[in-house]
Amino acid sequence: MTSKATEMTDVSTADPAQPARSMSVGAGLLRTARPKQWVKNVLVFAAPGAAGVAVLLDPDTLVRVVLTFVAFCLAASGTYFLNDAMDVEADRVHPTKRLRPIAAGVVPVSLAYVCAAVLLVGSVLLTLTFVNVETTTALLVYVVTTTSYSIWLKHVAIIDIVLVAAGFILRAVAGGTAADVVLSEWFLIVTSFGSLFMVTGKRYAEHVALGDSAVSHRRSLEEYSTEFLGYIRTTASAVTIVAYCLWAFEKAGDANHPIWYQLSIAPFLVALYRYAMRLEEGHGGAPEEVVLGDRFLQVAFLCWLAVFALGVYVNG
Repeated sequence: MTSKATEMTDVSTADPAQPARSMSVGAGLLRTARPKQWVKNVLVFAAPGAAGVAVLLDPDTLVRVVLTFVAFCLAASGTYFLNDAMDVEADRVHPTKRLRPIAAGVVPVSLAYVCAAVLLVGSVLLTLTFVNVETTTALLVYVVTTTSYSIWLKHVAIIDIVLVAAGFILRAVAGGTAADVVLSEWFLIVTSFGSLFMVTGKRYAEHVALGDSAVSHRRSLEEYSTEFLGYIRTTASAVTIVAYCLWAFEKAGDANHPIWYQLSIAPFLVALYRYAMRLEEGHGGAPEEVVLGDRFLQVAFLCWLAVFALGVYVNG
């Protein structure tokens, strides 16, 4: 009896979901909102930043862009609440997602749905009131596509990848409309296929991590093979590289000091290849964790940002 009681105590103590259950509801709500994921919304600043110093130093423009960033943070968090509430049973069989506050029982499902509605509606009202109609339209498309993804389309192969990638594109487009700048075709292509590259890497990591239980977590994974996902990553990265080179040379052609745009290709390639290497190691399941936890990747990104910024602002 003593042996059996000790065994039961050991199992209970070793339960990895225990820390999640012990957190407060407030902490659970904050964790479900996923503040770390807001780093993805920095894409809102991409188009205004590439447009030059005159755009970002205009107070009204800067306020609109910042409010757009905030609105996308609210919308993204609203989507996470909705997605986790709808996926609660599937998440409970996932090795790490079962520790999420809703799956672990910290945040009630009904409360998660209320938070989702408040955040999604609030994000749209924010841009409609303080930014402009074009940005609100981009945000609305983002909300509709992410909601459709959470409800149904995440189970449809190919469509699930495209919709997640579209979310990145809509962030970039919204930043451009908020700042009232014209978006380069090459910029949109780089954003589109770069996003597809990252999202496919996330699916690859899920496929590898879950193995035979992958289908119980996400039905679309049944139709993907690691070879097929590798094919998409290869084509997406190739298009991203070619499009970035063409974009860099296009901007160099209009610059007084073109060398900076041309030099920016090197750190861009280093960052992309570093991320590709991390994907092959199976670390792409949480892209924000890769970006925030890899010093080599951060240094490569900062080098690219510095060189590209010199191209923009030395010629600005």
